[in-house]
Amino acid sequence: MTVPESPCINICQIDRKSGLCLGCYRTLDEIAVWSTLSKEDRRAIMDELDARRSSLPEAG
Repeated sequence: MTVPESPCINICQIDRKSGLCLGCYRTLDEIAVWSTLSKEDRRAIMDELDARRSSLPEAG
């Protein structure tokens, strides 16, 4: 299994209510430690991103 690349798409804007980036749907803490995470931890976060995107009211 390869190490997941960053989901960043250079739309760095934090939603105040959820605390998620509206570009990649990670938290600020996840963004800050991304480069130090194991491939398993990165995969676990990546697996949650679609659900996070769907949970935001403005998401379609």
